[in-house]
Amino acid sequence: MADPAGGSEAWPEFTDRERELLGASEFAVCAATFYEDLAERLVNGAVEAFAAGGVAPTSVHTHEVPGAFELPLAARWCADSGRFAGVACVGAVIRGETSHYDHVCAEAARGLQEVQLETGLPCAFGVVTCETMEQALARSGGDKRDQGRNAANAVMRMALLRAGIAESG
Repeated sequence: MADPAGGSEAWPEFTDRERELLGASEFAVCAATFYEDLAERLVNGAVEAFAAGGVAPTSVHTHEVPGAFELPLAARWCADSGRFAGVACVGAVIRGETSHYDHVCAEAARGLQEVQLETGLPCAFGVVTCETMEQALARSGGDKRDQGRNAANAVMRMALLRAGIAESG
């Protein structure tokens, strides 16, 4: 399947039945706003992906946190609420001159994985981890490398998998 940029699309389109199932669900987007412009771009990518999956904008709830380190707690609160079929977590961490980058990236990833394994709710890691602002912009611009879009697609695919397993069991 080709995308507008001429490459192959990372995620196959959703079937009508999948769009119907997803459209009956609520999703959360937790956005780390340390880099506000990047967060906005990533949230927009996620919302567009949810719409492409049949999820109404009113069924996508965005929750802002100060930085990527806080994403796991916000995701846990979303999971504990019982309201959502999945949580797409987005943000950006750009390497600086100290080891702070390594700690934030590792703990954000570990924390999100822990939330989804403990709660069973899909939580996608849509955090851009890169060396430069140019790299961050390239991964938050709406194309197939957009981590907001990819996080939403991952969460929707996992929500469908979870529903399918529940139906067959």
